[in-house]
Amino acid sequence: MDINTKSILTAAALSLSVASGSVVAAGHSMTIPDDIKVPAGHEAAMKTKAVGTVAWMCAETDKGPAWKFAGPAAVLSDEMGKPAVSYYGPPATWEATDGSKITGKQLATAPAGDGNIPFQLVQANASERDGALNGVTYIQRINLHGGAAPKSGCDAGAVGTKRLVAYTGEYVFWKAR
Repeated sequence: MDINTKSILTAAALSLSVASGSVVAAGHSMTIPDDIKVPAGHEAAMKTKAVGTVAWMCAETDKGPAWKFAGPAAVLSDEMGKPAVSYYGPPATWEATDGSKITGKQLATAPAGDGNIPFQLVQANASERDGALNGVTYIQRINLHGGAAPKSGCDAGAVGTKRLVAYTGEYVFWKAR
């Protein structure tokens, strides 16, 4: 992702915050689904605001053509609005501006509403470098808007085409206490 794309995505970031197990945005709060709650013994180490896209590929399946997940691309900004982490995949990878980088294994998802990619809980693999992501144990994706697969446009004539669907959300990085 080039610097202009990162700047545009960062400028479009929403002002969102996470507080004690609830998501707060635009004056209302939403409870975090139990399926994606982080186990006891961990604390939020970094909260980020994401602006990006999810790529969907029209592919042939045993039930006919369907949109298949092809990967994310997002800029995650810190609480001051400064780009802090790039998120891309597959495999799902979070790379901080300080060079620390992690991947992870999805543990759970929960519906986030029509048109939105799901809430997600990921168990992080250890970072091979020191930095902001070193010691992260879990990544939680919350407060999502957009990103879901298109509802139409994938038929026999469209197999092999890709669509990028914009999304915003938050990623909370957790470390053991």
